[in-house]
Amino acid sequence: MAGFAAQRAVSVHRFWREAIGRPRGPRTTREIVDRSVRLELATALRITENAAGMLLARSRALVESYPGLLDALAAGRVTERHADVFVDAMDEVDPEVRARIVERALEFAQTEPLGTFRRSLRRLIDTARSVSLADRHEEALRQRRVVREPAQDGMAWLSLYIPAVEAQSVLDRATAMAKVLAAADGETRTLDQLRADVVSDLLIDGEVPAHPEAARGIRPRVAVTVPALSLLDDRAAADAPATVEGLGPIAIEQARELCGAAAGWMRVLTHPETGVVLSVGREQYQPPPALRRLVRWRSGRCMAPGCGRPSDRCEIDHTIAWEDGGETAAWNLAPLCTGHHTIKHHGNWAVQQLPGGVLEWRSPTGRRYLVEPERRMPSFVPQAGRASASMSGPRPGEAPPF
Repeated sequence: MAGFAAQRAVSVHRFWREAIGRPRGPRTTREIVDRSVRLELATALRITENAAGMLLARSRALVESYPGLLDALAAGRVTERHADVFVDAMDEVDPEVRARIVERALEFAQTEPLGTFRRSLRRLIDTARSVSLADRHEEALRQRRVVREPAQDGMAWLSLYIPAVEAQSVLDRATAMAKVLAAADGETRTLDQLRADVVSDLLIDGEVPAHPEAARGIRPRVAVTVPALSLLDDRAAADAPATVEGLGPIAIEQARELCGAAAGWMRVLTHPETGVVLSVGREQYQPPPALRRLVRWRSGRCMAPGCGRPSDRCEIDHTIAWEDGGETAAWNLAPLCTGHHTIKHHGNWAVQQLPGGVLEWRSPTGRRYLVEPERRMPSFVPQAGRASASMSGPRPGEAPPF
């Protein structure tokens, strides 16, 4: 297995080198080529782009930066997990420090079990690094962020990566407020439940006077899609559940409550007949709000292979570019995140929209990938002799068939 991992690293690195060496246009930067390689690795291997990026980075590190480690991996003297820990830790170290400790680190990797090696490597790096704790904390502070991780049964984890002092302050305040609520007559929630409810209420409805007025007025906006019959019949809801954009199915009771009165929710009731705007042709470049919402709702996420970025955080792309005669129409629009939008236009990928909002991507190496939207719309008849002939759209004066 270690030998296979070494061969894979060499092959991935060769694939990247070949892509870098191909002729490219003036706007196709090295960064775009790297992203394009990552996209094809992810799609061809059926892994996430993040995993493909890690595979590419580790392969380049083994071949270019740590040839001794690559030799040890090929000979089976270290495991793939040892190599991963080695590369991840050593890549964070300044080159001057790395040069002093790389041989010692390789000795540890070849003689110690994984857990012991990880601890030994961390001690070796901490001892060698000249960066003070204050400087390291400042570096870590720049990485602060919020992460949502979907869980089962309509739940999710919301994690904050913030300074430890602030994290303790958040927990302390939430606990104090929860204890006050727990003392109320008739309160049955546990302290953990109360803490979670308090934090949710503060984040969703709370305001901070120090924030600008525009920021204080922001409230969450989420789209919930509910089949009309599911609102009326529990049996229908079992076959066609309500879904939250970017999250997935939710309980029908919760959906009925949201569709009744909850502010800040965009309610979309699916129906076989709809009056939404599907096209403004070439009258304007920017899609009107209703069409923009429809395109995002249909796709649910970025329409690049394997990308999971929610569509409300994406740009609306004309599949056939506006300057090439493309129309501002549902059958020529799709949400793409900024990175994949750039790859589409400058990464030598060919993209075509098929009936139902399906995007066909052809990679620079000729591979073909189909990306399905989360929700389907009625199919339309292609227009002959128009710039959008490869798209799916209604004939002039003809109503879309349902």
